[in-house]
Amino acid sequence: MTDLNTLTIAEARDKLRAGEVTSSELTEACLKAIESAGALNAFVHNTPEIAREQAKFADARLQKGDDAPMCGIPLGIKDLFCTKGVPSQAASGILKGFKPEYESTVTQNLFDAGAVMLGKLNMDEFAMGSSNETSVYGNAVNPWRRGNDETALTPGGSSGGSASAVSADLCLAATGTDTGGSIRQPAAFTGITGIKPTYGRCSRWGIVAFASSLDQAGPMTKSVRDAAIMLGAMCGHDPKDSTSADLAVPDFEAMLTGDIKGKVIGIPKEYRMDGMPEEIETLWADGTAMLKDAGAEIRDISLPHTKYALPACYVIAPAEASSNLARYDGVRYGHRAKLEQGDGITEMYEKTRAEGFGHEVQRRVMVGTYVLSAGFYDAYYNKARKVRTLIKKDFEDVFAEGIDAILTPATPSAAFGLGEMAEADPVQMYLNDVFTVTVNLAGLPGIAVPAGLDRQGLPLGLQLIGRPWEEGDLLNTAYALEQAAGYVAKPAKWW
Repeated sequence: MTDLNTLTIAEARDKLRAGEVTSSELTEACLKAIESAGALNAFVHNTPEIAREQAKFADARLQKGDDAPMCGIPLGIKDLFCTKGVPSQAASGILKGFKPEYESTVTQNLFDAGAVMLGKLNMDEFAMGSSNETSVYGNAVNPWRRGNDETALTPGGSSGGSASAVSADLCLAATGTDTGGSIRQPAAFTGITGIKPTYGRCSRWGIVAFASSLDQAGPMTKSVRDAAIMLGAMCGHDPKDSTSADLAVPDFEAMLTGDIKGKVIGIPKEYRMDGMPEEIETLWADGTAMLKDAGAEIRDISLPHTKYALPACYVIAPAEASSNLARYDGVRYGHRAKLEQGDGITEMYEKTRAEGFGHEVQRRVMVGTYVLSAGFYDAYYNKARKVRTLIKKDFEDVFAEGIDAILTPATPSAAFGLGEMAEADPVQMYLNDVFTVTVNLAGLPGIAVPAGLDRQGLPLGLQLIGRPWEEGDLLNTAYALEQAAGYVAKPAKWW
């Protein structure tokens, strides 16, 4: 059988259980696809030996009747996840050469479930970026093109390598992380599905921290069903993470009935931004109609503090980054600058951080240090925290009024060209997260589902926001939307 790498998790699982294919065959198909896709720069640390060994072990488990849904499934792992004995650099020069002696809880959960690691995936440095242009490995490239235009497009960020790899069928699925939209925006840019679960649903232990109160891991997959399967394997209480929720993990896949009759879907008026492209507006209207046709009740709602979400997030996130990234100093691990005679420890810190961190990371660390400094803490950081509370209350109020899920666009545009934002104000890049940051600030689950193509043939996605801890219900609503949209487009292979 050819093109095994194009299978979904659900399709591969069924074939593995039926004995039609082996995990080793699936893995070899993906490794072959990765070898021929260097132009995408999605995989940055290949681990074929580990993959073949894990696939062999998975096949032995399957022969004994193991029915774990992820057993034998080849995955890509974002470079933000620590993987034992494998470079884990967070796409930063300051962590060059760092090979952890431990496994992140999420990857350990996946490996315990029988998943196979093909390698580590490209990303924005320390997850700071919306276009995968801040990586020490160079840009990841979107497998999609604008018609016959050969301009290289962004796969989104920070999980750009994950999005590119899944969209191009280099792996069956991938892990991502989401601080302000870094799973959902790249998923929308590449025509795949990405879910950010409720804050605390997936352990953050062993994931290199950006902004600890916002970061959350999630799956990036080829379908909603795959997202449900993989999320179930990633989740679970972790005593090593104090923010990990001690809640049972439901069978998310079993909740995918497609029946949303009687569900109430909110349409927030504040998400109708000035200058929103007509194609995004039309897609949103079409998605609303699809859910209504599926039996849902549509209701206009208000989330009045939405306009403050982006500035609040870009105070809180850099502040937490400033604190988290203080540990990278050239003392314990990673890069250390070459010192001159007479240099002391202060010079070592300064030179190491100047050499090791890229410009975007330096910018955010400086902003974060400033808003946490004496005299500005109350004016900026504390005010942003208060705004965050108001944003969270907006969602609590609409859910209390009977709203089951909220439908919004996933991104303000389709994928843009790499380098096209190089001369823009950094705030213009941050606006890519305009529809997604509220979800992180409120700690809610959100999912991006591909729903159509723009006039240039690029994918566009819609976002559904759910109630806290009700990922199963959210996934079912997304499943109904996916079925109604009937999205099956794939990028034409050029790489």
